[in-house]
Amino acid sequence: MTETISVEQFREYAARVESEVGKVIVGQNEIVRHVLVGILSGGHVLLEGVPGLGKTMLIRTLGQALDLKFSRIQFTPDLMPSDILGTEILSDENGHREFRFREGPLFANLVLADEINRATPKTQSALLEAMQESSVTIAQQTHHLEEPFFVLATQNPLEMEGTYPLPEAQLDRFLFKVNVNLPEVADMVEILERTTGKETPAAGRAISGADLLQMRTLARAVPLASHVKEYIAKLVLATHPEHSTATPLVKKYVRYGSSPRGGQALVLGSKVTALLAGRYNVAFEDIHSVAPAAFRHRLLLNFDGLAEGVSTDAVIAELLKEMPH
Repeated sequence: MTETISVEQFREYAARVESEVGKVIVGQNEIVRHVLVGILSGGHVLLEGVPGLGKTMLIRTLGQALDLKFSRIQFTPDLMPSDILGTEILSDENGHREFRFREGPLFANLVLADEINRATPKTQSALLEAMQESSVTIAQQTHHLEEPFFVLATQNPLEMEGTYPLPEAQLDRFLFKVNVNLPEVADMVEILERTTGKETPAAGRAISGADLLQMRTLARAVPLASHVKEYIAKLVLATHPEHSTATPLVKKYVRYGSSPRGGQALVLGSKVTALLAGRYNVAFEDIHSVAPAAFRHRLLLNFDGLAEGVSTDAVIAELLKEMPH
């Protein structure tokens, strides 16, 4: 049984992680916070942005700070499912031949799925069972993945060459989708200084895997008031254009709304956010802070929305503004 920790210890552990990540990653505090909230919620996180913005570096640095078994998979069009999951190989020992399972790079605590949308849909789908069940089935044998297990994936914007859109079912497996944007001028100057000087900054170990599991246990124990649960349920239903509570932008531009997993992401993410603020209860501001990351990959725009270049973030902002507490 996992031991419990206090809210103060939770904040201290999280501050240690953010401090170590900050030694390497310049600025991007909000992005680091969202990824950390996703991990502490026990979910997978998808980071989207053009190449060169430090998405891969951020995930690798988090792996160092969390002291977890880290694995990187570079997704390419010719990558096969067995390259990720592992495969049965024929071994010969003392004249006795038998098939043995050789684990693939997915068998780690923190898996970086780099440029995930450059692989074919068949290979992308190989991650589905692992992301949902924390297990892999090969040759009718189920192999369980060691906890904690997270997939932190990066993808390039879909307009870029050589990308395959992630299936909706796989997108829904990601707790959060975080957009990585260009840094400000001051941050850009600091990045250039750090990356072109004599010394290369590195993150040290901040907490262990056991500490992380304790933090997850505390986060799930945070109580949720009935009116807060009801508000989250209303938010999820209001993302569906056919629902009576849908906002004008949802009705006009959204084809499909969020699944119940979007509500789960809001609940877990807001619990972690409350703890990071030193509270053992969830406030509406906690829900609003994680709503864009929880919903932006779960709202599918219709033809009008795509043609007019409407952003899902604008739809979510209106939803949060219009929906009464």
